[in-house]
Amino acid sequence: MFGKLGRLFVIKTRFEACAIIYALALGAVERGQVYLSVYPGFGGKLLFLACTVAVFMAGSKIFDCLRHEQADRLRL
Repeated sequence: MFGKLGRLFVIKTRFEACAIIYALALGAVERGQVYLSVYPGFGGKLLFLACTVAVFMAGSKIFDCLRHEQADRLRL
């Protein structure tokens, strides 16, 4: 039963990866806007930049892992 539930949380296609990255980006931009309003000026802009860069890093890692998992499936 836990195996079936666990399969819901596995990213299998590039479309699923893009949907997750899009959701992460929406959350990061929302958080960045809060930072801009709470910390006006250069500090808020740096925090906004940190939020968006984190999404780029996470997205590249997701795509990289997805590519390696697909290559492993093709070898077997």
